Amino acid sequence: MALTIREDDLSGPEIQALVAAHLANSAVYSPPEAIHALNADGMRAPGVTVWSAWENGALVGMGGLKALASPESEGESEGEIKAMHTAAAHRGKGVAAAMLGHLIAESRRRGYRRLWLETGVQDGYAASRRLYARHGFVACGPFADYVDTPHSVFMTLAL
Repeated sequence: MALTIREDDLSGPEIQALVAAHLANSAVYSPPEAIHALNADGMRAPGVTVWSAWENGALVGMGGLKALASPESEGESEGEIKAMHTAAAHRGKGVAAAMLGHLIAESRRRGYRRLWLETGVQDGYAASRRLYARHGFVACGPFADYVDTPHSVFMTLAL
């Protein structure tokens, strides 16, 4: 698979449709109070960068990275994985692994010392949890403004 990953301003109809699919997918697996997925406006917030993955002119996935301030230092020295989503027709082809690799590499380029993420405990998120674990993420407690709930799994990766 020859993917092209590029920063995305979320203005195109393809990415807007994928963001909508991401939110709809979250609503299938998580109760409303446990949905932490960002809508397009949330993904345009300061400190959030989104990338889209393309193959042969088709949008196949997206991923986002949110800058976080570390409690131990001033400035943004940590990041949160946000908005990982692969288009349904392209799941199982390595799109998510490629995007996650890109986000980890970008985090290192930015000088982040740690990455964090929140995902669901439901079976619909099992493949995501396995992907993160394969890339070295380990379970942890809540971070940033998250609170512990029975619907969330928190993971982290030291860079």
